[in-house]
Amino acid sequence: MIRALTGFATRNPWKVIALWAVVGMALTVLGQVLVFRATQPSTGEFLPATYDSAAALKVAEEHFGVRPDANPLTVLVARTDGAPLTEADERRIDAEAAKLAGRRIVMPTTKDDPPFVQDHSQTPRVSPAMTAPDHSFRLLSVELKGNPTDPGLQNTYRAFRDHTRTEFKEAGLRTGFTGGLADTVDSDDAEKTRSTVVGIVMLGVIVLLHVLVFRSFLAALLPLLAVSIIGGAAAGVVVCAALLTGIELSPSTPGLISVVLVGIGIDYFLFLLFRFREQLRTRPEQSGRAAAAEVAGRVGTAITSAALTIVAAFATLGVATFGQFRVLGPAIAIAVLVMLLGSLTLLPALLAVCGRKMFWPSRAMNREPRADAAARTGEGVARRPLARILAAVALLGALAAGLAGMRIDYGQTGPGSGHTAAAGTAAEISRALPAGVSDPTSVFVTATDGGTLTVDRLGGLSTALAAVDGVGKVAATVLSEDRRAARIDLFPTADPQRQEARDLVSGPIRAAVAAHRPAGTEAHVGGTAAIFADISTAVGKDLKVVFPVAAALIALILLLLLRSLLAPVVLMIAVGLGFAATLGASTLVFQHALGRPGVDFSLPLVLFLFVVALGTDYNILVTDRIREEMERPGPARAAVARAVRHTAPAVATAGLVLAASFGSLAVNPAPSTQQIGFATALGILLSAFVLSIVLVPALAALLGRSLWWPVRPRGSRAATGPAGDVGDAGTGGTAGAGTPDRVLTG
Repeated sequence: MIRALTGFATRNPWKVIALWAVVGMALTVLGQVLVFRATQPSTGEFLPATYDSAAALKVAEEHFGVRPDANPLTVLVARTDGAPLTEADERRIDAEAAKLAGRRIVMPTTKDDPPFVQDHSQTPRVSPAMTAPDHSFRLLSVELKGNPTDPGLQNTYRAFRDHTRTEFKEAGLRTGFTGGLADTVDSDDAEKTRSTVVGIVMLGVIVLLHVLVFRSFLAALLPLLAVSIIGGAAAGVVVCAALLTGIELSPSTPGLISVVLVGIGIDYFLFLLFRFREQLRTRPEQSGRAAAAEVAGRVGTAITSAALTIVAAFATLGVATFGQFRVLGPAIAIAVLVMLLGSLTLLPALLAVCGRKMFWPSRAMNREPRADAAARTGEGVARRPLARILAAVALLGALAAGLAGMRIDYGQTGPGSGHTAAAGTAAEISRALPAGVSDPTSVFVTATDGGTLTVDRLGGLSTALAAVDGVGKVAATVLSEDRRAARIDLFPTADPQRQEARDLVSGPIRAAVAAHRPAGTEAHVGGTAAIFADISTAVGKDLKVVFPVAAALIALILLLLLRSLLAPVVLMIAVGLGFAATLGASTLVFQHALGRPGVDFSLPLVLFLFVVALGTDYNILVTDRIREEMERPGPARAAVARAVRHTAPAVATAGLVLAASFGSLAVNPAPSTQQIGFATALGILLSAFVLSIVLVPALAALLGRSLWWPVRPRGSRAATGPAGDVGDAGTGGTAGAGTPDRVLTG
């Protein structure tokens, strides 16, 4: 099947290139147009219905008309001279609020907008909320509907914000805006230049690495172009599949897919390029198309195994209870399968068309490369494998020691995190009112006895909630139209985004609700703090299931690929050490050095999947080449040295490219994204330079051909010495070239 695909692509390269160009561009445009219709911005919607906060969301939707795409905002209005508000000021503010509630906000459009863009023009809900005890400001509650990550809704919010500022300024009043949408827009505006610069720098680093390695501009630029086409098609497939199945994606999923595909796509192209160059050097008489066919058929097997490992790892998220994880896994799995298809068709077709011109103007094609760092590394691993193993394990163990005292942080500080105008407005509000005023915790009560609810019937519950230590204020009870449900808003003194608020909700508040809810009723606690308290529980359960399932699937794939019982065990131990070292190093940096409350709640799971799955890519490439070299006559350690020499440049370059791709996330203003970017980049570097180039080859050199037990490579029958002996390093030869290997001494 694999050779059939690669063979068709190299026999009909122009047809394959044309097909990918047309279909890829169409799917890319379709994905960009529809992506915001396929995403769900409400984190609470991803919780199973059995959780308390999810049940509260359902009551809010059914009885109070709250929509999942509602974006609550808080507008602060104060006098420009800083004086307390008078009764006349408050009447003027309420009158302006009524005008705003009756004015339709038209979404601004530009000629650069994509076709079929969703129109977010709407009439916002605006109502007076409360006045500060010192009358320094009055708050208005505002609601806009739509996906907060959609540029169309963001432009609609900007239009509303600017109009509101103008109206109140004419009345001698200033305004401030806060809430999730406000903070997202402020952060995007502040970080637009940084994001552009980071993107340019990342692409520049990737191109520079390719130029330095291949001495060719075509080999530097073509991978980026090809991966962009395949990646855009993959994103389009994921978005269309989500819309067709009714599955809603997390807003972060498209961005993660993009980063993953750029990294692994360039990795796969690099694997092909390095082997293609080696093939052309070894057989100068062979045509470029024939060389592309032979290389793609051979490397395609390793690429397929590597891709299926990633697919299996992420597909295991389908068993998670937390919907954001459950959706992320299959989405990335589908995208990786599309990238695999492109790697087996478009990439070989490009090699077939370009041939030796792929490496123009480099002259290195015409001569055998001199011994370099890769050759010396291979020699060192073959000579002293035990010393290399001890050094690698010591390094990984030292980093893994950072796991001691690791804490999980479920904080959801906004992307601006104190540096935006929205964060400044929230801080001003919190100086006069409880921190939870702009994001209250809500208790929803429904009648289960067939009767109706009254304020008096719920009076005991309100009194009990007001007596809870940490609740700054309890709002008046609000009844639904049919009086079958009621809402009691609580304003905690702790920031709803912090652990203190989550502990308050999951402990004293829920205990008070359970003890004092009236007979014949059912009560649920909702709000941001309640949602993330439940997410912490769901994620804790998921980690205990996903980790072993993913590890078992990866081990099974390695078993089928390597046809060995011992080799998969060696690789799984190696990647396990890499995962522990990466998570430990991240804990040392963020929790201990930078003083963060802990590592982000999603980091262990995301890191496990990325580092184990993507890191296994490199191990598969190296071990596949080790097995190939061990099939040749000669000592096993010589085979390991040859394998390292040929694969280390590809692994090192791919690791640097992938680390640069993920490292770009480390400069993101969102703390959680920073951690994912830093940790994943570090994990990829450890996987490439420590595990794949040093530890795994050293273990192979130490174990020799017994690594492949019970089916040893054919070369073991012709070996001249024991499997683990150093006979020759093989750094002077090329696989299949028949060149004598240089003998190692010492």
